[in-house]
Amino acid sequence: MRQYSPHTEDLTEMPVYMVERDLPGIKMEQLAEAQKKAIAVGKELTAEGHEVRYIRSTFVPGENKCMCLFEAANPEYVREANERAQIPFTRIVRAEDLTPED
Repeated sequence: MRQYSPHTEDLTEMPVYMVERDLPGIKMEQLAEAQKKAIAVGKELTAEGHEVRYIRSTFVPGENKCMCLFEAANPEYVREANERAQIPFTRIVRAEDLTPED
């Protein structure tokens, strides 16, 4: 997601945040449903002027851990998205998304 910066008169990249989750006993269907909720709530918040976008998740079944990446102007928007979607989380930290560009 790109954001206009009035100081540089240029488009800049939004910060990326990682949401860490401990999800013991969760089933893949529940993960898929949580992902849909995260996407929908991100769109709702963006429509309300709080830009946040779900990027992707990685689940580690042996540890019941899930790491989700979000783009947002600040971590509070990420927290709000996860709370509104009712998806439990352990912490939210700034991260770097190293996905190579095409």
